[in-house]
Amino acid sequence: MLTVDHISMEFSSRPVLDDITFLINRKERIALVGKNGAGKTTLLRLIAGEYQPTSGRISRENDMTIGYLPQVMLFQDDRTLRDEVMTVFHGEDEARFIAEMDRTIIGLGFERKDFDRPCSEFSGGWRMRIELAKILLCHPDLLLLDEPTNHLDIESIQWLEDFLKSSPSAVLMVSHDRAFIDNVCGRTIEITLGRIYDYSVNYSKFVELRKERHEQQVRAFQNQQKMIADTEEFIERFRYKATKAVQVQSRIKQLEKLERLEVDLEDTSRLNLRFPPAPRSGDFPLIVEDLRKDFGEHNVFHDVTFTIRRGEKVAFVGKNGEGKTTLVKCIMGQLDYLGTLKIGHNVKIGYFAQNQAALLDENLTVFETIDYVAVGDIRTKIRDILGAFMFGGEASDKKVKVLSGGERSRLAMIRLLLEPCNLLILDEPTNHLDMQSKDVLKAALQDFNGTLICVSHDRDFLNGLVSKVYEFGGGHVKEHLGGIYDFLRAKKISTLQELERKNPSTPNNPNTLSTPSSSKQDFAQQKALAAERRKKEKQIAEVEAAIADLEAQQAQMEELLSLPENQTTENFHQYESIKHQIEQKMYEWEILSE
Repeated sequence: MLTVDHISMEFSSRPVLDDITFLINRKERIALVGKNGAGKTTLLRLIAGEYQPTSGRISRENDMTIGYLPQVMLFQDDRTLRDEVMTVFHGEDEARFIAEMDRTIIGLGFERKDFDRPCSEFSGGWRMRIELAKILLCHPDLLLLDEPTNHLDIESIQWLEDFLKSSPSAVLMVSHDRAFIDNVCGRTIEITLGRIYDYSVNYSKFVELRKERHEQQVRAFQNQQKMIADTEEFIERFRYKATKAVQVQSRIKQLEKLERLEVDLEDTSRLNLRFPPAPRSGDFPLIVEDLRKDFGEHNVFHDVTFTIRRGEKVAFVGKNGEGKTTLVKCIMGQLDYLGTLKIGHNVKIGYFAQNQAALLDENLTVFETIDYVAVGDIRTKIRDILGAFMFGGEASDKKVKVLSGGERSRLAMIRLLLEPCNLLILDEPTNHLDMQSKDVLKAALQDFNGTLICVSHDRDFLNGLVSKVYEFGGGHVKEHLGGIYDFLRAKKISTLQELERKNPSTPNNPNTLSTPSSSKQDFAQQKALAAERRKKEKQIAEVEAAIADLEAQQAQMEELLSLPENQTTENFHQYESIKHQIEQKMYEWEILSE
């Protein structure tokens, strides 16, 4: 479908991509990975046609369409949300697309009341969702997505994940959300040192294979360095001896022709970053009772009551705008509130806010910023720690004032990691971290012996880290015991339970068929109603069995389609047919239950 043919790209004579070649096939879903600055966004912009390569070419099939979601974009403010999204239909029969448009917009986290709001009222993150909705509704042959989950909550990420898995479009995406790309992509392309390495596996398997390749590269690099050193030593020793002149010249030419191996030697896989020991706090670092927060007439949450015990690690999750950060700011004393909020005895809070970067001293260097707070043995590892968070080499000598917003956020996170505290509150800590940095941070948090509150939409980061989830939504905060995937599984079950609660087939529900009292109905009528009830119950059981069978078929098809060689048009049509049958049966089940 699209061929990248020996392309190279330079900026101001600095090579970014070097002789890259690969093919994107129809319906393939590919993760593009690599360190920040490796060239991932550059490659996306080349494929999108925004850049022209220094050499080589990119070939596309005739009439092929591409949808590109960049990290940064410009927006128009003079349309409503609905009108902006409708622009993608270009005068086509709009009625045909209204239902799909509604599903897409709502799936990305908007509510129906938002449809007629002007785009100027939405923040940058929500505008990014509008642009994503427009791209998805165009159904391009190839989707290019640059960090599509950065401004999405967990529910919207799951919706996008399901959408992409069932979409007929090919996908090439950059994302630091490991769970997201693992679940969507079956192929991984890594960019490193200007070259690419192509793996026909998902990200988790790629990590294993990359480790093996890296070890091989390191051995080859070390062997070559030893050979170079031995050769240079021979040249220097015998440079002025006439009897060795031929051998010396031969060795000099050998070194000139040698293709020098390069390898990323920065390896933090064994870096063991630990927080300073947490001073002991009281048994209950945080107690919240009947908490309420309003902004004018708008209620954010009410009747919030929970207690966090010493040593617990919990997550705050929910859609954007439901009050997670607001509650954190209440805890930090930055906002007033109604109700009771008690900070426990001897609690020392370490707080990472989304705007934490603004608090750094701009006149210090990166190294000085960390050296200022580091104590004990950790001071000997400052360079390693900075390297793990992408401040290796000369980057550690940069002044804070010249750092980008993302770099400042990473630096603020490192600084927090080294300060003694016993209650850590982290608000979206992974937004500007790559996967390697997130792994280092997660390992440190798992070993942390204090209490943790983490606001995050990153499922992989929260998995194995938290043991309790607080769900924010509809003005309430609901406690869920267990990890993040326990919560997500319960949420899916809860959705069905809510459907059942609306139409329960119990005698107490006046909308359900029930056997009337014999004092009011004659026996024949009772018998007819009972027969009708048995008939409906039998039909419900049959439909439920059919749904279970179809869901099993769907799971088999998903497993089949996870392999690129099985992603044929026939298989996708079969998969869509099964999904349609499930929807029909669910509708039939709902009608029968009513």
